[in-house]
Amino acid sequence: MAENKIARLVEIAKMYYESNFSQQEIAEKLKISRPTVSRLLLQAIEEGVVTINISNPEEDVQQLSDQLKNKFGLENCIVASISKYEDDLIKEKLGEVAASYLHGIVKNGDTIGITWGTTLYQLVKKIEPKNVKDVTVVQLNGGVSYSESNTYASDIINGLADAFHTTPHFLPVPAVVDHVVVKQAITADRNIKKVLELGEKANIALYTVGAPGEQSTLMRAGYFLESDVETLTSNHTVGDVCSRYIDISGRISNSLLDNRTIGIELSHLKEKEYSILIAGGNNKTDGIYGALCGRYANVLITDQYTAKSLLEMKGREE
Repeated sequence: MAENKIARLVEIAKMYYESNFSQQEIAEKLKISRPTVSRLLLQAIEEGVVTINISNPEEDVQQLSDQLKNKFGLENCIVASISKYEDDLIKEKLGEVAASYLHGIVKNGDTIGITWGTTLYQLVKKIEPKNVKDVTVVQLNGGVSYSESNTYASDIINGLADAFHTTPHFLPVPAVVDHVVVKQAITADRNIKKVLELGEKANIALYTVGAPGEQSTLMRAGYFLESDVETLTSNHTVGDVCSRYIDISGRISNSLLDNRTIGIELSHLKEKEYSILIAGGNNKTDGIYGALCGRYANVLITDQYTAKSLLEMKGREE
């Protein structure tokens, strides 16, 4: 008799909680009254047939944030809650969260250095204007002229400058050149040198992690020599930060390529008041991990799925 009672409770509970039947629909199908259905559903909870767990996403992401701060020695970490682990959704949400964070910290006299990419473009799309004075906005690394993918470099710099009522400082040079002597000639120009120095002095840096391998925007743009690609592959490159390629431990993975790269040195990111890494997604997890192991960021903005993956990775951050 007891078994029949439990089976009845399980049947009704499954119809209501799993198949999404209304109480009225269940009553009609089982030829009982709706109040009886309501009573049996309550009984299913009392008997332990149905258990209800309440999950607070805000508590979950705060816990992930605290764990990441402890693991990587971060000053701040924001974990955004997203509904699906999809690149476009991740970029949009991280851009929104980063825009809010930047709006909150920027103050009179700040110098903001920023790179390029779709995630940072989402930030600029969402940033609200703020009435601050004497803010400087500067591009941290050279751009990509021959990419099939839009890096939004000019949109990002212009948009950020508009939000903080200032004039942008562009770095109108390639991210990578063919020879060191070419880089030396370019960076010797007084106007280029001034922009590079502004980037070094910036107290706020905003950047993301580029995907490794053939997914790399720089690689698709055709800037690399065949030997560059071979070295990046053999040295297990996990991504790039400000156009500088790193391995899983955060070390430069191709010194010859790095010597031909124009933009901020990764060591300068460690000196910032706010060195803000904004990135998420399955194909960027290793790159984010490498950047955090290299101690380039003191603020991380990511999503909960990437956060969990970063916490599961062990050893190299110590």
